[in-house]
Amino acid sequence: MAITIYQKNSKPISFWYDPDKRSILYQVGAVCLLTFVAWYLISNTLINLERQSVTTGFGFLNKEAAFEIGESLVSYSAVDRYAKALLVGFLNTLLVSFIGILLTVILGTIIGIARLSKNWLVKKCAGVYIELFQDIPILLQLFFWYALFNEMLPSPREAISPFKGLFLCNRGLIFGIPQSHPVHVYMAIAFLIAIIAIVILKKWAAKRQNSTGQIFPVFYTSTALIVGLPLICWLIGGAPTDMNIPELKGFNFKGGIGVSPEFTALLLGLVLYTAAFVAEVVRAGIQSVSKGQTEAAMAIGLKPGQVLNLIVLPQALRVIIPPLTSQMLNLTKNSSLAVAIGYPDFVSVAGTVINQTGQAIEGVMLIMVVYLFFSISTSAFMNWYNKKMAIVER
Repeated sequence: MAITIYQKNSKPISFWYDPDKRSILYQVGAVCLLTFVAWYLISNTLINLERQSVTTGFGFLNKEAAFEIGESLVSYSAVDRYAKALLVGFLNTLLVSFIGILLTVILGTIIGIARLSKNWLVKKCAGVYIELFQDIPILLQLFFWYALFNEMLPSPREAISPFKGLFLCNRGLIFGIPQSHPVHVYMAIAFLIAIIAIVILKKWAAKRQNSTGQIFPVFYTSTALIVGLPLICWLIGGAPTDMNIPELKGFNFKGGIGVSPEFTALLLGLVLYTAAFVAEVVRAGIQSVSKGQTEAAMAIGLKPGQVLNLIVLPQALRVIIPPLTSQMLNLTKNSSLAVAIGYPDFVSVAGTVINQTGQAIEGVMLIMVVYLFFSISTSAFMNWYNKKMAIVER
């Protein structure tokens, strides 16, 4: 028999003792406080700017930049607008960050695996590399590589040329490239088609292996596609072999393409520094996999390379990816140090714009928005990849 107990003389809970109502009051108070602080800062800033006769807004972006930029992925001259100058800086930052992340992941993975090698010399060399590059501030490393390239390399007239079309001097690495031809566009399209085909092939091969147990040679097929399709387009297009060879004219080279010492020093410094931290992340991820997994894989006859690729790394990725994301973000943000060695990244270009226009608030806001975009984009991609690589329980 159920017994119901009634509380006599029950009173409603006081407002201050109700946690739900009290939390709402705290949130409303916090919002009001933040709104007041924002209003005070913005109004005070506008009053001071008006007092000093400083105009606000982003109208300056349509004015003529009137300064040159040493490196640009798009055509640019001093008569272009500030908006295009900032676009050049944005693309330069994007380029060094993208290439740097790719090289860092590759180098860091190799060093991390070498750190666990059974070979004493390989293990110690990897350990020395990690300790050396982790303990030296990245800014000092950038200064070192930049000074090294400028002091050790000769002038353009005395450039080192191991073979025709390749020159190394204090202006950078200059080398020849294929002469512009319409078939190159079709080769690029074929390359993209090959990548899409490889993605589809990989998914099909995984499903086939899960259902039948048969392994499809994805690597060799992918290599044939990514090399063969552009090669076929090149042959059909007449197999053009004309090259744009750099030549010394005056005090510099004309033609070809060059990689500046500033870009090289920045990329080298970022990659070597960040790869030391990535190596430790990879080492920790590999060591998180129990030794029983490795022993079981070797017991069924798998080779060491197969054990690493098929057993260890897939399980270690769930530990590696989150801290690896942080290192990628650090590399992107550290690229802002390029201004110290003269590479025209977004911070450097935006700083020049601020000095010429006096629009400091707008310029700093643009820098913040750009790096926020880089960080959110990297985090979103890595979070997607982390979910994709997560181990799904059956």
